[in-house]
Amino acid sequence: MKEKSLKELVKENATKKEGESVKEEFGAVKYLIHARIEANGVVERPDVVGAIFGQVEGLLGEDLDLRELLKSGRIGRIKVELSTNQGKSTGTVLIPSSLDKVETAIIAAALETVDRVGPCEARIKTERIEDVRGAKRKYIVDRAKDLLSKLELESPESQELSEQVKENMRVEEITEYQGLPAGPGVKDSDAVILVEGRADVLNLLRAGVRNAIAVEGTSVPKQIVELCKNKTVTAFLDSDRGGDLILKELMQLVKIDFVARPPNGRSVEELTRKEVLKALRNKVPVEELRGQRRTEKAPEERREVSRLKELLEGMTGSLKAQLLNQDLERVEEVPVRDLKERLAQVEGVHTVVLDGIITQEMADLASGRGVRNLVGVQSRVERVPPGLRVFTLRDLEGGR
Repeated sequence: MKEKSLKELVKENATKKEGESVKEEFGAVKYLIHARIEANGVVERPDVVGAIFGQVEGLLGEDLDLRELLKSGRIGRIKVELSTNQGKSTGTVLIPSSLDKVETAIIAAALETVDRVGPCEARIKTERIEDVRGAKRKYIVDRAKDLLSKLELESPESQELSEQVKENMRVEEITEYQGLPAGPGVKDSDAVILVEGRADVLNLLRAGVRNAIAVEGTSVPKQIVELCKNKTVTAFLDSDRGGDLILKELMQLVKIDFVARPPNGRSVEELTRKEVLKALRNKVPVEELRGQRRTEKAPEERREVSRLKELLEGMTGSLKAQLLNQDLERVEEVPVRDLKERLAQVEGVHTVVLDGIITQEMADLASGRGVRNLVGVQSRVERVPPGLRVFTLRDLEGGR
């Protein structure tokens, strides 16, 4: 059989049938290499694929030769998505691999040696290697739950299934109320319980509480405000600073009737069924809490907001970001373009102040790294992750 030329390999990899599913494309692989590409010029998908084959070929020896790996099916079709703006091209590169994790990591690292695409200078940065088997395991769990659900309906003997299966069935009941995770009874119930996130709603369902809804961050959605009108409202929030901040904002926008909290240092999602019910039984009228702690913390919070505003204004035009510790002392200063990379590496970052726009990707990354405050000129965050506060210049000027 005639060996495919490099040109034929590039053409084969650069074309993708319309409607081809991810399962069809990546179903047999173990890992997916995710990378970002930036080119100082207008380039197209075949140019990128050609550059990868041309510059990596021969670099790793015969065992990891891309041409041979592709022919044997151990490396799948390279997927490239590009966009062009102001004469520059940026996008993503996705490479499926059925190699072991060490060999996959070597291929991923080799991508970063590509420095030209066609006539243009370029840079490829590997962001992560995804274990596809995790998605398959999730499918197995979901399918098992579906089968157990049908068994529950068809067999009277299934009433004797273990408590764990019953809890899984309750989890299946989680719904959405206008895009927010909620229990199935939240719309029709006369009372509603406000919690922080999806995991809290799931835990309350396990405890048999069906009227909880998640506020999903410190920025209270308008759906929550509308839902809580003419209902008895209980705020059930974590016993930490994040819970205090959410409660403070809720009390400004929603008529809260009762407040329930877990024991100190505990979160709602980790409580047992007995602890959930006990905390809800011990809820207190909001009048007993109004004014407490707020009076003590207000000066401290005002100083914090003032300091953040001062830092952001002092960085105007710099296109840089500052990584700060819990005392708002500078840990490191980096260009905004390198922020995501450095944030993934630097430990102990409490606050990030950047002269730029806060994106949803940046908010998710910051939350995953334990950052509490994310401050920028503007925000395009649609869903604020739990435990993270997002501030813009307008927020700080308003004294939020």
